Amino acid sequence: MRNTDGKAGKSEVEKHAEGKKHIQNIKAAKSTVSVLEMPSVSGRRKEKQVKEDSVWLVVSCCLDTCSSGDGWMAEVDYLLAVWIKTNMIYLVLGGLVLVFLWSKRVDIRHRWFAYFMHLLNKDKNPKVEEMKSDLFSSLSSVTSHDPELRKKNAIRILEIGVGTGVNFSHYPDGTHLVVVDPNPHFASYYDNNRKKFPNIESEEILVTTGEDMRGVADNSIDVVVMTLVLCSVTDTKEILKEILRVLVPGGKYYFLEHIREFEPKTHRCRRMLQDFLSSTGIWPFLFDGCYLDRDMLPAIQEAGFSKVEARKFHAPLNNLLLKLIIPHLKGVGQK
Repeated sequence: MRNTDGKAGKSEVEKHAEGKKHIQNIKAAKSTVSVLEMPSVSGRRKEKQVKEDSVWLVVSCCLDTCSSGDGWMAEVDYLLAVWIKTNMIYLVLGGLVLVFLWSKRVDIRHRWFAYFMHLLNKDKNPKVEEMKSDLFSSLSSVTSHDPELRKKNAIRILEIGVGTGVNFSHYPDGTHLVVVDPNPHFASYYDNNRKKFPNIESEEILVTTGEDMRGVADNSIDVVVMTLVLCSVTDTKEILKEILRVLVPGGKYYFLEHIREFEPKTHRCRRMLQDFLSSTGIWPFLFDGCYLDRDMLPAIQEAGFSKVEARKFHAPLNNLLLKLIIPHLKGVGQK
């Protein structure tokens, strides 16, 4: 083969050999520097001169290599091949680790979110508890449709997305609690929390989504509770349909959800961040499918409840991270 200037082109073998020769020259120059012994006081000038000569030799070799395109590429190919050969075991192990993590990505995300919510709810915010007490204040006036529970002056509550069990303190004594959550890693935190409330008859977590609660019978629940759940469900209409199915006639649905900022003129920056973090998938990835840009009120109003009372408000959240979920929606729907 010939180049356009008429000179014979170098074969791949020649290019490889030339690159290898450059590397050997550089290594030789570096070794000259490294073998120098600690100098005596009288030999410092000589050692300094030798070091300078060696450094210039290294630089000269590098410049000579760079000046030749073929030699430079051959050197890069050679260095890359040597690096891969030297680190092959680590590359294989790293690849296997990445494959394993990718296959377990959902489980890892579930674990992280359960632990995060555990830490977040360790110390209760008095203002948030007051907000919940106001929402659940009418639970004490609910009468069960189950004759046996009526005798005990108790009700049956279904909590969807129970998480760590942060609402126990708001339920009336004697409550029979049925719980659903798709994240199995909440179980240990939930079990530890339920032990603190012997006045409530709580069941084990039914690991499923709110959209598929076949384990809960039709017309069997007096009250359904969901707090901060609709932000992460895959089908809001389906879960509301399921809620209506399991509720007894006249049964109530209590909801508390964070929503998209409803006062964009006043809180424009918050709304923009909510939209950006949701549309890019950053927030859902970090917080187990949670979206910041949803407004559930229209879906609740159109679901088929006989009556819906709801109010939008800004929750008293002081944590910097939680500033994005300050806009809230709370209310009660009746079947």
